[in-house]
Amino acid sequence: MDIVRLAFSSDNHFDVNRIDAAAMMRAQATYLLQQGVQWYLVAGDLFNDFQRSEQFIVDLQALLGTQTRVYWIAGNHDMVHGVSFDELETGQFAGYLHNRYVDIPGTDWRVIGNNGWYDYQYAAQEPDTTTADFLHWKNAFWIDRAIKQPMSDGERTALMLNQVKAQLVLAAAEQKQVVFMTHFVPRADYLQFATGKRFWNMANALMGTPRLGELLEQFNIAHVLFGHLHVHPKPRTFGQTTYYDQAVGYGLKRINEWRATNFMAEWYQDTQIIDLK
Repeated sequence: MDIVRLAFSSDNHFDVNRIDAAAMMRAQATYLLQQGVQWYLVAGDLFNDFQRSEQFIVDLQALLGTQTRVYWIAGNHDMVHGVSFDELETGQFAGYLHNRYVDIPGTDWRVIGNNGWYDYQYAAQEPDTTTADFLHWKNAFWIDRAIKQPMSDGERTALMLNQVKAQLVLAAAEQKQVVFMTHFVPRADYLQFATGKRFWNMANALMGTPRLGELLEQFNIAHVLFGHLHVHPKPRTFGQTTYYDQAVGYGLKRINEWRATNFMAEWYQDTQIIDLK
């Protein structure tokens, strides 16, 4: 069975970081080719516009040619402009892996993608709050207020979990090992509840759902890539499942989450390479 090299990244935020995305694309392509990466997975938040994110993936794939395949799912920032809910759910865009899978030739590995969503459970400890309170806070303070959807956040999370379960049942039936990619946070272990810091705790509500991690671990999924949380943790294993948050995050004067002095140096640090056997 062949050994396959994958690279993981998320939350490049090219427009928020005000950098030359075309130049960064060329540098990323050079690095991926030099490292012999065959599959490059991007867990969302390239631009605040779906069409720009899609075009970046298309152009990066063209640079990489046949040596490296690129797949991406949308983060909340990608969803803000340039796409409808129906297009997010059913569109077959180049390199877009939401509610889809691709099998890695010559192996028993399958890559499954799902954008993910949130159900407010991560903020359950915030006192005297209701679903309506979380929604009001989201619509007042969070970028996701611009994302149009024909259902509640709870209903969207239920849709996502049903999609993921169906994909995992199929993979198990076909005896596939799975690399799973999503944008939102699948385990509470990555979040902090801060007593008396309401803004922080309310933001936790929109980070993801613990039910996704529970589902993935029920199926003993080997590798899970996610983003959204710009805290640079090392890979962590729970049971038989290893999680990777490979977010680049913001390198701004007012919010500087980088450990390096420039975008590419930070991207090099945050990009995780793994070899599948």
